[in-house]
Amino acid sequence: MKPTDLQKNLGLKINARMGAAGTPDRFGGASGKTLDKREQRQQERALGLVPFACKLPSELVRTLQARGATHEGGINALMAEIVAKGLADAG
Repeated sequence: MKPTDLQKNLGLKINARMGAAGTPDRFGGASGKTLDKREQRQQERALGLVPFACKLPSELVRTLQARGATHEGGINALMAEIVAKGLADAG
């Protein structure tokens, strides 16, 4: 066999092993109940949450994402705090 054929067969073996391994628990049934987008939106509406989109500079977004990752409520809670504080200071 040619070296390229050997590499091709090795690749096929690796792909077969990966397919037979199954899905890790974090992506499978053990990951918890997943909601479709409609159910998620309904739950958010029940909590009084409304989607709000705006355009921000990329550096600011990276900073917000970094702080949101360490914030206890995530980026949504961080943004709510920042906006509420900013409005209170402006008013």
